[in-house]
Amino acid sequence: MISKEVRSSEVIALARTNKDDIDKVIEADCKAIHLFIATSDIHMRYKLRMSREEVLEKAVDAVEYAKSHGLTVEFSAEDSTRSDLEFLTKVFQEVVNAGADRIDIADTVGVMIPTKMYGLVKHIKESVRGNYILSVHCHNDFGMAVANSVTAIEAGADQVHVTVLGVGERAGNAALEEVVTSIAFILGLKTNIKFEHILSTAMLVSELFRIPINPNKPIVGINAFSHESGIHVHGVLTNPLTYEPIDPSVIGAKRRIVLGKHSGKHAVMYVLKQLGVEPSDDIVGKVLAKVKELGDQGISISYEELVGIVRSVIGNNYDKHKDLKIPSEISVR
Repeated sequence: MISKEVRSSEVIALARTNKDDIDKVIEADCKAIHLFIATSDIHMRYKLRMSREEVLEKAVDAVEYAKSHGLTVEFSAEDSTRSDLEFLTKVFQEVVNAGADRIDIADTVGVMIPTKMYGLVKHIKESVRGNYILSVHCHNDFGMAVANSVTAIEAGADQVHVTVLGVGERAGNAALEEVVTSIAFILGLKTNIKFEHILSTAMLVSELFRIPINPNKPIVGINAFSHESGIHVHGVLTNPLTYEPIDPSVIGAKRRIVLGKHSGKHAVMYVLKQLGVEPSDDIVGKVLAKVKELGDQGISISYEELVGIVRSVIGNNYDKHKDLKIPSEISVR
C-alpha cells in the first residue's frame, strides 16, 4: 500500500537475507530493499547459529539476487559495532563487489561513543573500495544516537537513519529533528529537509503514536524555545541569538516568554507592552512581585489569572484595558 501511495520519496523495504523475504519486496512493487544480517560473533552464535563463512555467503547471495531483479540495495551488517573489525570490513567489501548500492553500519544496541564512531566510519570509508553510499543506523540505549549520527556524518558518512521523535526499539533511534538541525546548523551542511514542517510533523507523530513529547525535548519540546530566567529573557529580548541557537520559526515554532518564579522585570515589561499597557516601574514591580509570590507557592498561573493580576495593578485604567488578551508567544506557570 505504501509503495503505491508514496511517490515523492523512496520507499525502501527491510528484508532478511533470504529469497522469500526478497520476493515479498518485489511483489510489493518496491524499488529499493534494505537487506540485513548480523555480523557480530554473539549474534551469529546465539541467534543465527551460523559461521562467519555462512553469513558472508548468505549476504552476498541475497545482494546478487536482489540486484538481479533491478532493486536498489542497501545492506546492513546488524550489530556492526560489536563485530570483529576485519570480518565486518570483509563483509562490506564483498557485498559492494556483489552490487550493493549502500552499506550500513548498525549500532544495534547503542554501545558506540562519538570518538569510536568517527574512527569506524573513517576505517570503512578508507578500506572498502567501490561506488557506494555509507549509512549509519544508531540506537539510543546510552543516549548517544544523535551524537553518534552527527559524528558519523562529520567523519564522512553519506546517510543517517533517523525516526521522528527517535521512536524505535527500547530507548529508540536517532531523532530526525535533532540530527537534521545539527547537521544543518552546527556542521553547516545542506539537506533537502523542509525545516518549517519539523514541529508539525513531530506533533502529528506524537498524536498518532500516542507518545507525549517531553517538555525539554531538544528542538520540538515546548521548553526548547521558552525563556523564564530574568537574565535569559533580558538577553533574548535584546538579541535572540544570546540564548537561542536557531530562530524557532525555522522549524515552525514560536519563542515563548514564560512568567514564573524565576522571571525578572524585563519579562514583565515585555508582557505589559504586548498587552498595550505602559510598563511603568510601579506597575512592573507590583506585577512581578505577585507572579513570584504565586510561583514560590508552586501555583501555576493561568492566562486569565495573569490578566487579572495586571488588571488589579492598573486599577483606575481598568476600562481602558478591559479587552486584555495575552499573545500566544507568552506563557505563564
